[in-house]
Amino acid sequence: MKKVIFLGAFALVSLASCKKEYTCTCTGYVDGAAVSSASTTIKDTKSDAQTTCDSGDTAASGGVSVNCEIK
Repeated sequence: MKKVIFLGAFALVSLASCKKEYTCTCTGYVDGAAVSSASTTIKDTKSDAQTTCDSGDTAASGGVSVNCEIK
């Protein structure tokens, strides 16, 4: 009986999702000075949330850039 309970508990843990909520904060910069900030919540695995958050990054174009990071 203990084996059945142990296997059932193991199966339940194995099927549990590893997804958590992460906050992605994006900051806008004009000529190197921070001018605005916005946050959004991403529910995913840490690596996928990081990839999604980093997709909001933009390089400096005309002195304007955006940097997004998981907090």
